[in-house]
Amino acid sequence: MDLLSAAECSPHGPIKKDLLKTAGSNIVLVCLEAGQEIPPHPEPYAVVFVVLQGEGTITAGTVRHPVQPLHLVSVAKDEDRGIRSDHRMVLLGIRDDG
Repeated sequence: MDLLSAAECSPHGPIKKDLLKTAGSNIVLVCLEAGQEIPPHPEPYAVVFVVLQGEGTITAGTVRHPVQPLHLVSVAKDEDRGIRSDHRMVLLGIRDDG
């Protein structure tokens, strides 16, 4: 699967597309246009984000990570996580429910 071709973006807000769900994990493709944001919020699962395209900031707990393609950010269970795009961003999100 060509992940960049599969990404769906919208000027109206971030788009999350489920790619694969299993009993213990979920893999999603997330696209944000420039200036869009998913505000920091806690979730009851760990997640790893891999930036495929674009630049921006990923929040993990209290740390803001400037990111660009091929950067990886891990966020622990119950930690705040958020994404802000400076340029159109496509990310792979790998959720761990374990």
